Amino acid sequence: MGKKGKKEKKGRGAEKTAAKMEKKVSKRSRKEEEDLEALIAHFQTLDARKTQIVETPCSPPSPRLNASLSAHPEKDELILFGGEYFNGQKTFLYNELYIYNIRKDSWSKVDIPNPPPRRCAHQAVVVPQGGGQLWVFGGEFASPDGEQFYHYRDLWVLHLATKTWEQVKATGGPSGRSGHRMVAWKRQLILFGGFHESARDYIYYNDVYAFDLDTFTWSKLCPSGTGPSPRSGCQMSVTPQGSVVIYGGYSKQRVKKDVDKGTPHCDMFLLKSEEGRGGRWEWSRVNPSGVKPTPRSGFSVAMAPNHQTLLFGGVCDEEEEERLEGDFFNDLYFFDATRNRWFAGQLKGPKTEKRRRRRGRRAGPEDAGEQEQACGGAGAPAPLEVVTEVAAEDGTVVTIKQMLCAPHAAGRPQPEDEDSPEEASSPVVEPSPRSNAMLAVKHGVLYVYGGMFEAGDRQVTLSDLYCLDLHKMEEWKALVEMDPETQEWLEETDSDEDSDQAEGGEEEEEEVEEEEVEDDDDDDSAEDGSSEGHPAVVPGERFADCLPRTAPLWVELARDNTGPDAKEKKVLRVAQAMAKTFFDSSV
Repeated sequence: MGKKGKKEKKGRGAEKTAAKMEKKVSKRSRKEEEDLEALIAHFQTLDARKTQIVETPCSPPSPRLNASLSAHPEKDELILFGGEYFNGQKTFLYNELYIYNIRKDSWSKVDIPNPPPRRCAHQAVVVPQGGGQLWVFGGEFASPDGEQFYHYRDLWVLHLATKTWEQVKATGGPSGRSGHRMVAWKRQLILFGGFHESARDYIYYNDVYAFDLDTFTWSKLCPSGTGPSPRSGCQMSVTPQGSVVIYGGYSKQRVKKDVDKGTPHCDMFLLKSEEGRGGRWEWSRVNPSGVKPTPRSGFSVAMAPNHQTLLFGGVCDEEEEERLEGDFFNDLYFFDATRNRWFAGQLKGPKTEKRRRRRGRRAGPEDAGEQEQACGGAGAPAPLEVVTEVAAEDGTVVTIKQMLCAPHAAGRPQPEDEDSPEEASSPVVEPSPRSNAMLAVKHGVLYVYGGMFEAGDRQVTLSDLYCLDLHKMEEWKALVEMDPETQEWLEETDSDEDSDQAEGGEEEEEEVEEEEVEDDDDDDSAEDGSSEGHPAVVPGERFADCLPRTAPLWVELARDNTGPDAKEKKVLRVAQAMAKTFFDSSV
């Protein structure tokens, strides 16, 4: 009894420490979140102009990462929502909704009244009831300079049959966070982990919540046993047996003042509902066999055929003092929960290659439906590591490691087909190494959209779309291509002249992307001065001079956004934040 009591007391102590830390982070981040609330309210005012559902055919979405890509439960469609983009000077957040029609290979943008605020690093889960529903929880909003963060704790549902957004207000849910994971389990949504970050502090979570889709109520689960340490960006999936698997993820901790150390996790846990015990849950540690993924963060996850979990890409950061370099990946791994085993995804090559092997009798019979062989069985060739050097505009050379399928012809006599040398020299079509990409699987086909990689100090955000038939595992197909060299990157500068040039470049980019012209209020407002009721900025005017001159109008706008019951101090703070944001985007 004594040992048990001591253990329980130690557990309660850890919970108290975590609670104190969360309260400390919440208090310090409250002010900066209040400042961002003004900007979020400003964007919502623009969204309020949408009064009817408008679906417009469009070109593929602009580059982004940390969005959500979901397969429609009934139609041959993919649903893209939210995300972020950084051009070197400014951070853009999105709440746009795009639909990709798989059969027609076409995109459309859907404008719906009263959408969720702009966000990234949220979670979206599709359930079949009611003609299909897309549930979205949490995520974050960043200031244009990327220095401040607002973490959402709201829950939304997109009714796919009627194309309407609805905010579901239920108490007792998770705190504001991003980087968490959420899955559909029976008629519930199960949510785990994530993090909350302010300019000075951060906290990672390992709590578990359940949302009942019938009663619209949250409940916090308190599983027995030892579970995962706090983390974000992990793999979370449901097994055929009805348990929930947690693998990997990322967290960081402060080792000394202003010095943090990041940790990519490689452990795996099973969250199991204890049948007949009043909704109790239990954690257990899992040690899978097979070819496990190398340590990484920023990987993407989707459910593959045969109830296997698919893991794609990511980055392994190598930290040396103040220098941080990342090795980006584009490899595939499958986790089979029924066998408790990892498999490395290996491509078989195009059909023409397979037919030659059959004619040459160089290989045994191949069963395209056998997932183990497709995912790296005993007879599969070992992956080949290819090192690529990418040169940034500043001359920095970054090394990117790629894991490719070993050449099929290696060690085998070449067929005497005339076109064989041509095929052998043809370039390999595949997604470039990346992290934070968006994944979805529909009818056994994997779709990979966007993400990012780094080249020196430059962040390349992608807008390409690739697909891979997971039943055949033959070859990638490029549905939307992108040349990373064409992406504009604006260097940070303190020069007014350079700043003007940078803003001009940004406006040119937005003219190319029609959706940005429609939705990005900052640049539009700067062009027409006070067309939206905003005070115009006089050319060459400083913010210190502009604020006193325009303060009455900003206070009026702020009071409209904060409501009649808001304290005067908050109204003034919101007014100043709105004025500063508008001024920065206008000069």
